Amino acid sequence: MDWEVRRFDELASTNRYLIEEARAGAGEGVVAVADRQTAGRGRLDRSWEAPPGAGLLVSVLLRPDLLPTHVHSTTMATAIAASDACEEVAGFRPLLKWPNDIVVHDRKLGGLLAEAELKGDAVDAVVVGMGLNVNWDKPPPGLEDIAVAASEVAGHPVDREALLQRFLDRLAEHYSALVEPGGWRGTLLNYRRLSSTLGKDVRVELPNEAFTGRAVEVTGEGHLLVETAGGEVRRVPAGDVVHLRSA
Repeated sequence: MDWEVRRFDELASTNRYLIEEARAGAGEGVVAVADRQTAGRGRLDRSWEAPPGAGLLVSVLLRPDLLPTHVHSTTMATAIAASDACEEVAGFRPLLKWPNDIVVHDRKLGGLLAEAELKGDAVDAVVVGMGLNVNWDKPPPGLEDIAVAASEVAGHPVDREALLQRFLDRLAEHYSALVEPGGWRGTLLNYRRLSSTLGKDVRVELPNEAFTGRAVEVTGEGHLLVETAGGEVRRVPAGDVVHLRSA
């Protein structure tokens, strides 16, 4: 993969920028990096904004030959690449919390958001965005227990440019493996190995209900399987998951 990196002091959203570029015909491998986002979004259209230069705000444009049921694998490959980059550049290995968080000891280091463009039943383009907390003097007020920056974990400032380059190198490798025939299986296996959710007691929060159980599997479709205390295995295609602490 040959990346075309486009850098911006400020964008409303790196994802939104690349979606517009994809619709205009941009090819695979365009990368948008911003020092600041004014309308960054996470899952469920939650707004998110980081102090300028404090985070790695990056989106990539991909045009994978994948079935729509396996589009989520692009997010998995991106998360795995981010974990690899943190280990190789900053010296620590973050884990992956279902569905789209990058965590260290259950504190959020970063998050991902994938948005797909379909043509009929085929995947035309996927934009995967990531916000990663890189360098903070201290966590923002109110986030001390739930968020963390790479510099805090590493114990020293982390080179954001080196982290970006290593992330893109590793993403190129994981993405190339993913788009091979049946490659999603290897991506899923690697994701499971890095999962901080599997094996945990969790509370699943859905729009109209919440329930607890143990996370037992992530399926090929990217769904989470949760076994309740009564032995029922429930499939969760999407939702918020809270890791419960053992009593």
